[in-house]
Parts: sequence; structure tokens; C-alpha cells
Amino acid sequence: MQRSTEFLARHGVESARLHAELMLAHVLQMPRLQLYLNFDRVLTDTELDALRAMVKRRSAREPLQHILGLTNFCGLDLEVNRDVLVPRPETELLAERACSVLAGMAGANPVVLDFGTGSGCLAVVIATRFPVAQVHATDVSEPALTVARRNAARHGVAERIQFHRADGLATLPPELRFDLLVSNPPYIPTAQIASLQPEVRDHDPHVALDGGPDGLRFFRLLAAEAPAFLKPGAVAALEFGDGQAAAVQALFQAHGWQIMAVEPDEAGTPRLLVARRA
Repeated sequence: MQRSTEFLARHGVESARLHAELMLAHVLQMPRLQLYLNFDRVLTDTELDALRAMVKRRSAREPLQHILGLTNFCGLDLEVNRDVLVPRPETELLAERACSVLAGMAGANPVVLDFGTGSGCLAVVIATRFPVAQVHATDVSEPALTVARRNAARHGVAERIQFHRADGLATLPPELRFDLLVSNPPYIPTAQIASLQPEVRDHDPHVALDGGPDGLRFFRLLAAEAPAFLKPGAVAALEFGDGQAAAVQALFQAHGWQIMAVEPDEAGTPRLLVARRA
């Protein structure tokens, strides 16, 4: 374990000890904390080979979540691979905020749109917590939608989420009207993608990262076009990037949205916009 930790640290892996422990726990099929109750266990050759292979992949800066094949999001284990963005802790805050909005709605059967669903993390969390919600989820990537459908099936909500392949809103069924729009859209400015951490730059799909020259492409789309698909008084809850708070807020205000809140992430950086359709 010590050698694995040092090897990962030399290759620039943050939280090297934690990642080494998680990979070993995966190999041994036990909770990480149980490792400390088995500290004197000798690995078999098969287990050692498996661990070495995983450590080698992680040292090449492949995301830990890809190596394990899963990530935990709001208490749910979700499949992730190269076809989808690995959900970030900030997006858990978005999920919780969206659920808070839904909990305060008077409607008996809220209709929700998850725009740019990726792994399906937001749609699946909402569907599991609100059995009466009608959830629709879109993505431009069919491989991403395949992962999202498997995650919905994993948590028993496949029949309650309608997935749509769409680049934008125009191809949604015209009769749909939503009470809540939730989205973690691509928001990295194109020129900044090359400077991202290798785990992101080389392994997350660029279509899930690239927000156009200024990172605001999809915020412009949603601010302008989403109202036609929303019920009066509907709410949008969105995640945005570092330094984008003022620009995103201005875009939505320019299209007549009422800004309800701009909320920080755990580091205190503005990260979420909550707005109401006028």
C-alpha cells in the first residue's frame, strides 16, 4: 500500500493514499475501512496483479471512477466511463437544490427536464426521490444516453425517465411543458480545455465540457429558448463555471427571468443559479 501511494504521488495524483486504498478495496471486494481490519492479509498473486494494473492506469491519470467503473453521487452508485462526464461534488449541490425546489412545489405531479443529462445523475436522483415526478432527460450523445439508461435501470427508475437525443430544445415533443429545468451544461471555454487536469482533458468527452468561446453557449440557449417549454412560474436550477456568475445572471435577466438565488459551492465560489420564469 505504501509503495502504491508513493508511486501515485510521484505521478501527480492527488489524494494518492485514498485512491490506493479505494482500488485495493475494489480488488478485495470489501469496504475501504475494512482494510484496516485486515492490514496483515497477504494478497494472492491474482489480487496483486489486479491492483498493479489499476495503479498503473491511475498513474497515467485515468480517472479513478473509470478504473472502478462507478462513482457515488448523492448516495447512489452510478456507472461512468469515457462516454460521460464524471459527476463532480458541485453537481451534487445542484441535485440537492433541485430536489429542494421540487419539495416546495404545490403540483401533484411535477414535470422535470434534465438538459444535458450525461450519466443521468441528476435525472436518476430526482426520479428516485420523487416517485410522482415525470422526468425527461436530454443529451446530444447517444453513447451517453446508453449509460444514463443503464443507471436508471440500476436504480429502478427506467420506466419513469424519458430519454431524448437532442442538441438543444427544438426537437423535444412540442406538447411538453416543465415545472423544473435542471442542467449542468458544458461551460468550459474552448481555449481552456487544453489546460485542464489530464483526468478531465484526456478522459471526459469534450462535448460535455466545451461551452464555446466564452463558455456561455448553452446558457444563452436556455435563457432564450427554455421559457417556451416551461409552465408559468417554473424554475430553472443551473450549474455554471468559475467567474461566470455575473454573465449568466445577466443573460437570464435580459430574457425576463426572475433571479431567485446565486449560490456558492463548498469552497465559497458562486456555482448555482436558481431563476424563475416570468
